[in-house]
Amino acid sequence: MCTQKPPQDYSQQLYDRYRDSFEEYITSMVLPALREKHDEFMLRELVKRWGNHKIMVRWLSRFFNYLDRYFIARRSLPALNEVGLMCFRDLVYQEIKNNVRDAVITLIDREREGEQIDRALLKNVLGIFVEIGMGNMDAYENDFESAMLDDTASYYSRKAASWILEDSCPDYMLKAEECLKREKERVSHYLHSSSEQKLLEKVQNELLSQYESQLLEKEHSGCHALLRDDKVDDLSRMYRLFCRIPKGLEPVAQIFKQHVTGEGTSLVKHAEDAASNKKAEKKDVVGAQEQAFVRKVIELHDKYLQYVNECFMNHSLFHKALKEAFEVFCNKGVAGSTSAELLATFCDNILKKGGSEKLSDEDIEDTLEKVVKLLAYISDKDLFAEFYRKKLARRLLFDKSANDDHERSILTKLKQQCGGQFTSKMEGMVTDLTLARENQTNFEEYLNDNPLAHPGIDLTVTVLTTGFWPSYKSFDLNLPAEMVKCVEVFKEFYQTKTKHRKLTWIYSLGTCNIIGKFDPKPMELIVTTYQIPLPPVDEKKKVIEDVDKDRRYAIDASIVRIMKSRKVLSHQQLVMECVEQLGRMFKPDFKAIKKRIEDLITREYLERDKDNPNMFRYLA
Repeated sequence: MCTQKPPQDYSQQLYDRYRDSFEEYITSMVLPALREKHDEFMLRELVKRWGNHKIMVRWLSRFFNYLDRYFIARRSLPALNEVGLMCFRDLVYQEIKNNVRDAVITLIDREREGEQIDRALLKNVLGIFVEIGMGNMDAYENDFESAMLDDTASYYSRKAASWILEDSCPDYMLKAEECLKREKERVSHYLHSSSEQKLLEKVQNELLSQYESQLLEKEHSGCHALLRDDKVDDLSRMYRLFCRIPKGLEPVAQIFKQHVTGEGTSLVKHAEDAASNKKAEKKDVVGAQEQAFVRKVIELHDKYLQYVNECFMNHSLFHKALKEAFEVFCNKGVAGSTSAELLATFCDNILKKGGSEKLSDEDIEDTLEKVVKLLAYISDKDLFAEFYRKKLARRLLFDKSANDDHERSILTKLKQQCGGQFTSKMEGMVTDLTLARENQTNFEEYLNDNPLAHPGIDLTVTVLTTGFWPSYKSFDLNLPAEMVKCVEVFKEFYQTKTKHRKLTWIYSLGTCNIIGKFDPKPMELIVTTYQIPLPPVDEKKKVIEDVDKDRRYAIDASIVRIMKSRKVLSHQQLVMECVEQLGRMFKPDFKAIKKRIEDLITREYLERDKDNPNMFRYLA
């Protein structure tokens, strides 16, 4: 029938009759059966009829396979399989698609209310929407999905409006999480996988986005209350829910920041009040109060860092919130002491012999690690460095350091945190002490080799490098003849080692062991080298003066560096770049920068532009 030449070639007639047979069957058998059924019964009939139709298409297209291979290929006509599906689409699907969609959505809503439904039936029905698209998802998306998503939004909008009034924040979140879980299951059971993201976004929008501020700010159960009452499971759930929606975590992080700031500020106030009370009672325990304050700040940081890592999954937004909160109260002073000084004193108490903190080696390492983390929040890092250096000097020179390994360990941690320049002087001090011990051994060998030079008194000398150590005032002193001889003997020894170094004797750091012959028994007295009272020195005031002087040099150097590379710069830009450069060590005051600029103009490093006084030029 198909291989003869015209007019005996009946290919076209066969092709047309193939279509007619489908249309006739659908009109006479399929449509009447579907029209008389409704809701779930209609869906079952549709699935049965669609299954039969696909079998009919498969076998008829095989019978007339010759048409597919030759006639259809030459004429560029739709394939037999396609014709069969198009007949069902045009005659059945177009007529009943709206009824089918509504029936499916009704069943989905009934399942949401807790009813058991035939999921396999829904999967088969929705498979028809996909298959009828013949390779694309238009039919599924336009004829079913968009209406289903609108219904989902409407359903959860009603639920959310009721829950937000009735439920506490934790109860609401439990319900929201359960709903999202069930919608995800719905996709795996019968919806097409491409619907998952769109469906979850609808639910999230209605349950979370629309009510976020109301939910987070619920008076007795919102985010503030969860943080106050340490409800870590609820906070974790809050993170899991709000991380799904755009910018959903920002309000949570803001409340977290406010809460931590409040907790820290409260610690500062309690420490201030305690210090004032002790002062009023004239009790000298301010040091213990300050130690306790630093310990509480460390504990606070541990607690909320754990929240960031575990409840908030290490999210950068919460690390930022924690940092900004600690920066607020870590830069407040307590009882006249800056945070920089308090941290330095706290370290000193841990590292010196006989300190109030009795800790194991492991605990000391752990605590030092945490102190260095706190230092990151302090703006006056240079002030900490100077206080720490003063206290380190005392530990090293008076043999008060409990453990050399811990001293080196914290310097390594500080170097990693703040850079090599921050710790270079401190590392030099520790190295000096090691060299001084070698030097003392050499001196003792020198005395053994030259018995005539021995001064008759045991003498220990610690030689330090001036640039590494804090500056100490040196006063002239009328030493006893025996001690003068000691000084001379050591000078002679030292000149055998080096001829280009000058020794300056700092008697204020020396000690003497004197045997006092008293009745009934002799006693050993340990006294300072001075036999006269020393003028009192306000150490804190001196540290602050030294730091101020160093800051002036640092600002000068920064301005010159910037201008050398930029050549011409406005006043505002110069100040901003200077603040940015120096920010790692301290926050320079704008007035101080202005004063240093004027000084550099006077010293002819810079000049003002003749036409614009707000512009500066670098003078090479």
